[in-house]
Amino acid sequence: MLAGLPVTERRVDLAGVSTAVLEGGDGSPLVLLHGGIECGAAVWAPVVTRLAERHRVVIPDLPGLGESEPVARLDPATFADWFTTLVRLTCDDRPAVVAQSLGGSLAARFATEHGDLIERLVLYGTPGVGRYRMPLGLRVTAIRFGLRPTERNMERFEHWAFCDFDRVRGQDPEWFAAFSADSMARARVPHVKRAMRDLIKTGTRPVSGLERVAVPVALLWGRHDRFVPLGLAETASARLGWPLHVIEDAGHVPHIEQSDAFLEALS
Repeated sequence: MLAGLPVTERRVDLAGVSTAVLEGGDGSPLVLLHGGIECGAAVWAPVVTRLAERHRVVIPDLPGLGESEPVARLDPATFADWFTTLVRLTCDDRPAVVAQSLGGSLAARFATEHGDLIERLVLYGTPGVGRYRMPLGLRVTAIRFGLRPTERNMERFEHWAFCDFDRVRGQDPEWFAAFSADSMARARVPHVKRAMRDLIKTGTRPVSGLERVAVPVALLWGRHDRFVPLGLAETASARLGWPLHVIEDAGHVPHIEQSDAFLEALS
């Protein structure tokens, strides 16, 4: 998944957690936080090369996911200690942070209390910006995959994630096959299962105190997001005054499905 990307991987001790971090590029610091995906930081691969042309990108695996070691419980306090250490050790200046899905909920909660550590925040398909209720079909699909991480159940999950699954799979078949296989293999690991449960439990709750966030915040969403419907973002945007950028013809993961449009909106 990382072949040919302008990044290097190293292990960093972050608040006692041995963490895998990808770093590359030059310019203002940009931290990319993934959501609830077992493979971790590698999910950002489709946009890393172009982002690294303008930024020094820092992309960690969340604790217990990807190549990072697990924690006893991935809750907001643990995340805050971990993320504070990440920023202080890897960024010379306050970074911009792009945080996707369940990782975005953790980042939003962090920003309510530690906004002075970051320059700006983009919340991307993030359920915690409002009162979120996981769609029943997605809940059933997620439970089925969690119990039996088979190729067929992985594909069912991916159909939920993307607006047009066949188109996405056809854009770069070799990378997508590696992405699916890696996520499926890691989903069988007990500590990864535990980290995913913690992330879902914490990340689907509404974040209180969002009106206190002092740094600039923008919302970025796929028009056809079935994981976290666009209406949630529209309500949050109207309530908090945060600009909302919508990616057309995309589901929950526009940076994979519509990379060019995602990068244009992000810039």
